Amino acid sequence: MSEPATPLFTSSVTSLPFLHRGKVRDIYAVGQDKLLIIQTDRLSAFDVVLPTPVPGKGQVLTALSKFWFRKLAAVVPHHLTDIDPEAVVDPRERDQVAGRAFVVRRFTPLPIEAVVRGYLAGSAWKDYRASGRVCGMALPPGLKEADKLPEPLFTPATKAPAGAHDENISFEEMARTLGRERAEKVRAVALRLYTEAARYAESRGILIADTKFEFGVDEAGELFLIDEALTPDSSRFWPRDQYRPGTSPPSFDKQFVRDWLESQSWDKKAPAPALPPDILAKTAEKYQEALRRLTG
Repeated sequence: MSEPATPLFTSSVTSLPFLHRGKVRDIYAVGQDKLLIIQTDRLSAFDVVLPTPVPGKGQVLTALSKFWFRKLAAVVPHHLTDIDPEAVVDPRERDQVAGRAFVVRRFTPLPIEAVVRGYLAGSAWKDYRASGRVCGMALPPGLKEADKLPEPLFTPATKAPAGAHDENISFEEMARTLGRERAEKVRAVALRLYTEAARYAESRGILIADTKFEFGVDEAGELFLIDEALTPDSSRFWPRDQYRPGTSPPSFDKQFVRDWLESQSWDKKAPAPALPPDILAKTAEKYQEALRRLTG
């Protein structure tokens, strides 16, 4: 990748109808059946958008998502099209989409996040220490922080708007929301996506501790992988050569930012503190390194 341009915190495309601004992505309509998704350089932590953009982050998310959508297409179809994002906006707005956007088919998103955990980390570690369970599922006693789980766990969560917290839910609650057949399909597909991605990533020196997928359906009810996939924003990436069970490994994702925020006197509500230059530079470097390792 080339050197990142000026960070983009908020897009301002006026040549297309604006639809939604999420924690990271800005979404515009392209006709009736497609969307333009712009990956900004915004960073969210603890479900709060931080005031400091991370240079080049949007390009990393876009390149990695494209890589994974195509690599895993045999598992489940995705929403990407081959339409050049720069072709659907006014020429004066191309700098807002260059290298950081894609045009996708428009599907109905499912109202859950499909989280898969392969290692005991983050909120799963906290749950396990407190109860010996993760999202209600019992695990063997005596596991340490960052231990590899006996098998990957599917732990769905609700999707919260910006400023609110996602909440873990049981599979049964997900089945009541989606219907059992669809819920079982989502679980099976998410576990297979994780297993194949984790096997590949490990061959490139990265352990995927956990990740979340988002799915949508077309009018016929067919399932598609949407949003982004297996990026440092939606996953916990660890360097394989520094992995030691019993400690939280260094990471190629925003855990570095989370750790810094945990050291601040902040109540995890907006507004969040600005990131100092050294934290910002280190975070950008970690995102770039994840992209280099995974895509070569």
